[in-house]
Amino acid sequence: MSHEKQTQEFDVVIVGAGLAGLYQLLKLRQLGLTAVIIEKADQVGGTWHWNRYPGARCDIPSLEYSYQFDEDLQQEWNWSEKYSAQPEILEYINHVADKYELRDGINFEEEVVSAVFDESASKWNINTSKGQYSAKFCIFATGCLSVPNKPDFQGLENFEGQILQTSTWPQEEQNFSGKKVAIIGTGSSAIQSIPLIADQADELYVFQRTPNYSIPSNNGPMDKIVEQEVKSRYSDFRKENSLNGFGIAAISDEALVSETDIDEVNRQLEENWQSAGLGFFGGYADIAMDKDANAVAANFVRDKIKEIVKDPVTASLLTPDYHIGGKRLCVDTGYFETFNKPNVHLIDLKQSPIKEIAADALEADKRYEIDTLILATGFDAMTGALTSIDISGRGGVKLKDQWQSGAKSYLGIGISNFPNLFTVTGPGSPSVLSNMMPSIEQHVNWITDCIQWMVNNDKSVIESSQTAEDEWMLLVNEIADTTIFTDTKSWYNGSNIDNKAKAFLPFIGVPVYTELLEEVVSEDYKGFIFDKVN
Repeated sequence: MSHEKQTQEFDVVIVGAGLAGLYQLLKLRQLGLTAVIIEKADQVGGTWHWNRYPGARCDIPSLEYSYQFDEDLQQEWNWSEKYSAQPEILEYINHVADKYELRDGINFEEEVVSAVFDESASKWNINTSKGQYSAKFCIFATGCLSVPNKPDFQGLENFEGQILQTSTWPQEEQNFSGKKVAIIGTGSSAIQSIPLIADQADELYVFQRTPNYSIPSNNGPMDKIVEQEVKSRYSDFRKENSLNGFGIAAISDEALVSETDIDEVNRQLEENWQSAGLGFFGGYADIAMDKDANAVAANFVRDKIKEIVKDPVTASLLTPDYHIGGKRLCVDTGYFETFNKPNVHLIDLKQSPIKEIAADALEADKRYEIDTLILATGFDAMTGALTSIDISGRGGVKLKDQWQSGAKSYLGIGISNFPNLFTVTGPGSPSVLSNMMPSIEQHVNWITDCIQWMVNNDKSVIESSQTAEDEWMLLVNEIADTTIFTDTKSWYNGSNIDNKAKAFLPFIGVPVYTELLEEVVSEDYKGFIFDKVN
């Protein structure tokens, strides 16, 4: 008797049960297609399931970091804070899974190992840790910040204390009271968690490679008047946001630093510092474009750091020397103030790199005895979730080989040589330089409409052309070159991963991108090839 597992057949296989995967499942069901989500975690949530570190919260205001496809959902859900914390976002995602009865379409604790396109049948064969699937379409809703960057420190395997990673934090609450804790990294996850860990730990050693700009979130309970105002005109509010370059509620019109009196600029920057969070960066239209304008905003924040941090040596180490916004801008609650505490110590890895990790200590400029080691070392962003799966397309070409010299896609949605495969917020789309929620919805809606169009027009295979893809990535980089983003080493261009090709991946400008997406559709999916015959 054969024990071979039966291949399960679907119209569509979706990889990932985060915000993108859930909405994609709902949309495909509305089309009457059979679809399944394969999810390696034991529950929904994606990034918001894995990232449970202390202080984890969204840096986009709650009223904007939410779905807009259903007015009832927008009206019925009430956020408790201006910026939602991870547990509340996870609760919201669970509410959505239940409200739209999506759980029976998700296979949990199952990991996709490989996806191979069968050209003769025009189908994807997907192998997982538990079985096999066959589907006409494969949609990767695997997230932009979902594959942790695991650093290779000498002796890491010899450490006998507790090792935690911010991006795969345990579900049980952690207590650092009475402990000596080391945290490596000062990106967004560290900036959010350091103040809370410092409140508990006996000693906290912060190992920093590159300092970061961070703006106070000025978080607090949801202002009921603001909430009521937004809910009274939610669809107009969303439309206004979609016209902003980063897809978030703008705090300015088109004012320019270069054309404004410097005293007025500093007064406005102070106001933005006090209330705008991430909007600080967009407070003037030329901060992202013009080096001199950028320097005014950057110097404002540098002065704030020197004002807040009492020890001048520590303040100087915490002060970035690159363009503000060149690396992901962070928002925080009391981050810089934390370095005034006697139990918090900053170690500069540029001056004193980590030599090795021993059973109970970390060696850098000296030996630090520790009980807990926290890795806040970021992600293999934008592409890591795709290249870590063995994906083979037309002619057996492997995605990781095709992307060896830099990730390329068309619109951030389609990839040449990979027919009937779609990526949600893939490289070459605004994704991480936009409010991820509307960007996710935009892609899911686009992919769903495209599949519907194929059904209506009797098309069975779609693939982006090599030319369309090359021209698209050229445009992505041409736009980026007019800004300050390409002058800085960051995960936007793969600089945080040693052997990764360095290419700028996000498309800058939500309104322009939206216009181009619509243009592609209006010209019957220009740039895509249908039913290609070998």
